[in-house]
Amino acid sequence: MDLVGESDRPNARKIAENAMLFEEFIAREIDAKRIQKSTFVGRNQLIKLHGHCHQKALSTLTASKKALQLPENYHVQLIPSGCCGMAGSFGYEWEHFEVSMQIGELVLFPTVRQQPEDVIIAAAGTSCRHQIKDGTGRKAMHPVEILYDALA
Repeated sequence: MDLVGESDRPNARKIAENAMLFEEFIAREIDAKRIQKSTFVGRNQLIKLHGHCHQKALSTLTASKKALQLPENYHVQLIPSGCCGMAGSFGYEWEHFEVSMQIGELVLFPTVRQQPEDVIIAAAGTSCRHQIKDGTGRKAMHPVEILYDALA
């Protein structure tokens, strides 16, 4: 509320009450039975999910896991990683590059490298997806891309 003047605070509160992550919206729609599994393909698919630091700090990965498991036989496993190492623009800065890569090598990169090619790597964060690509050569997908590709 520090970003708006006193007169704009009621509107800012209304907006804040309705602001959510994509995955939170999808999870809400699943709970309301407005999205059915039959809308999606039913193949077996393993997804390894790396959570964005921002999401972990403000919420949980529960909604992401629920949304990604919407297609029948889609199974989500959380990667027990902390920060990917990018931390916004931190990892893009030359003087922080090595530290950024070392952070990625703690858990995230080795886990991604161990996955067979048919396992989908999911990451909502733009910087996370770039870091995974740069550190492992694997393309991570945003959850919306995964659900779009799974439409029947």
